[in-house]
Amino acid sequence: MLSIQGLAAKYGSCQALFDIDLEVKRGEVVGLIGRNGMGRTTVINCLFGLLKPVAGEIKFDGRVLNGMAPYRVGRLGLSLVPEGRQIFPTLTVEENLVATAKRGEGSSSWTLERIYELFPRLKERRTNLGTQLSGGEQQMLAIGRALMTNPRLLVLDEATEGLAPIVRAEIWNVLAKLKQDGLTMIVVDKNTKALLRLSDHNFILDKGVTVWRGTSSELSARPELIAQYVGV
Repeated sequence: MLSIQGLAAKYGSCQALFDIDLEVKRGEVVGLIGRNGMGRTTVINCLFGLLKPVAGEIKFDGRVLNGMAPYRVGRLGLSLVPEGRQIFPTLTVEENLVATAKRGEGSSSWTLERIYELFPRLKERRTNLGTQLSGGEQQMLAIGRALMTNPRLLVLDEATEGLAPIVRAEIWNVLAKLKQDGLTMIVVDKNTKALLRLSDHNFILDKGVTVWRGTSSELSARPELIAQYVGV
C-alpha cells in the first residue's frame, strides 16, 4: 500500500532525513521506532505533505505523493492522529467528529454511532467543548476524528504519550480492535513492549536513516537492538 524509498528531508539548512526506506502492506500494522529527534515525525510530515522531501519517493497505492498538498493526501485515504492531539478546542466533541468526516463505503464505514461504541466516554461528553476534556478524552477524540474520515491508512504519532496507565491500556485495546478489523496502521510510540504486541513489522530510525527492519518477533528476540536505539 505504501512505499517510501530513499527519503531525505531538511528543516532549513538542517538535514533531518538522509535515507529512509519503509514499506507498509495492506492490512498490517507497522511500528516506527527510535528515540526523539531520530526522524519519525519528520517521515510523517513528509507523508502528509507538511514537509517537502529533498530526495526520494513516496508512493501510496502506486501514486506518487511527493509535493502533493495535505488536503489531497487526506482525500486519498490517509489520516493522522497527530502528536499533541490538536483537537478543535472551541468545538464540542460531536462537532470535532463531524467537522472533517468523510462518507465511507459499505456497512463497515465509520459513523458517530460506531465511534461512540468504540469510545463510550465520548458519547457521555458529546456536548462538551474540546477544552473541557481530560488529556485521555482528548486523545480518544483525536482518534475518533481520524476514523471519521474513513481512512485506508491510519497514522498515529505518540497516541499514548502523557496519559494515565488505565487510559493508555484502553488506547492499546482500541488499536488492537482496529487491527482485527483489518485497518492498515503506522504507529509511533515510545512504549516498545506494547507496540511490538500490536505491530507486524517494525522499522528502527536512527539519525535520519533506517538502520533495521523486521518482524515484531524478530525484534523481540533482539533486546540489544531496542537498548541500543531506543533505551535512554
